[in-house]
Order: sequence, then C-alpha cells, then structure tokens
Amino acid sequence: MNQFRKLTRVCLISGALAGLVLSLLQHFTVIPLIETAETYETGRQVDKPGGEQEHEDQSWQPANGWQRTSLTVLTTMLTSIGFAATLFGLVALTRKSIDAGRGALWGLAGFICVGLAPALGLPPLPPGVPVAAVSERQLWWVATAVATAIGLWLIIGRPSTRVLRVTGVVFLLLPHVIGAPAAAGDSAIPAALLHHFTFASLATTGMFWLILGSIGGFVYKHTEADTR
Repeated sequence: MNQFRKLTRVCLISGALAGLVLSLLQHFTVIPLIETAETYETGRQVDKPGGEQEHEDQSWQPANGWQRTSLTVLTTMLTSIGFAATLFGLVALTRKSIDAGRGALWGLAGFICVGLAPALGLPPLPPGVPVAAVSERQLWWVATAVATAIGLWLIIGRPSTRVLRVTGVVFLLLPHVIGAPAAAGDSAIPAALLHHFTFASLATTGMFWLILGSIGGFVYKHTEADTR
C-alpha cells in the first residue's frame, strides 16, 4: 500500500506540474498557430464558389478567452497525469530507484515512444489539414508507440545481445515500413505555417516529457527516503 501511495503522489505532482508548464509553453507557441490556422480553415469552409456558404457547426464549443484557455489547461493537466501514471508505473515495474537525472532519461524515452516516433508518420497538424480516419490514425499511433517502447527496451533496457539488439531495431522500423495511414485532399494551410506548427508542437512536447521525468524522479526519490 505504501508503494501505491508513493506512486500516486509521484504521478499527481509530476503530472499536474508538467501539464501546467506545457500549457504555459503552448499558450505562447502552439495556440497562436492554431488560431492562425483556424482562420484559413474557416475561410475555406465559408467562402465557396458562387457565393454559397456552408452551415456552421452547431455543436457546443468553448468561447475564446478564459473559457477556452481554462478548459485547455485542465485537459492538458489531466492528460499529463495519465502519461505520468504510465511512465512511472513502468518505472515501478523495474523495481529500480530513480532521481531527477534518471527520471529525465525515462522522460526522454517516453517522448521518443509517444511523440517523436509517431510523428515520423503522423506529424502534429493544425486545423485545416486533411487527415486519415481517426480509428486508423489511433491504431497506427498506438502500435508505433508500443513497438518503439519494445524496441528501446530490447536495445538498451536490459542485458543485451546481438540478437536482441537486431530484434529491437526491427521493432523500431516496422511501423514505418508498414506506413502511416494517408489522407486525401488539399491543405488549406500554408507550408511555412504547417512546418512551424510541427516543430513547435514537437519541441514543447519534448520539453514536457523531460520536465515530467525530472519532477517525477525528484519526487520519487524524496518520497522513497521519507518512507524508510
């Protein structure tokens, strides 16, 4: 029970703080790009040939300003706590003690698995860019994250042999050999904005994982010392 309480404390503290930092970073980097992309998307949807207009989506959406910002921050923090639970749950399974430095390495591995590797096939995209079906993208994303995690573990996470290292490389490459689901259609977003958005999204996500791992490792170590 003490182990479960320690893990819960680590996940809540690291996830909430890292999520708050990510929200702040995205507020000044990613969110403005999304708002710019939405103007292109809206312009393409409303201005149709012959002066016709499409009906606007009547579903509820948070209003711009404090409502949208607060809900975005809350969602980001809750998602971050979920990522923290996954990351430090795996750490607990290794039965190894970690600190801020080791936690940062775990965070880097997390970024590679769920951020960088999937982005090679499905990069972060702003509104107005055609995408494949949600179910297809979700399936490929999950498969890529799992395959990358297995590949990294076989290469560096255990006493390794040549066969295991080769098998690990196969797992790393397999999702990309199969290929991500492709989308059809024209993008309403300029290429420069698209590239800027992808870079900003990956950069902030990478910082988030490093912060999550570092804070979690720090709390993990000090919580472990308090329970002795």
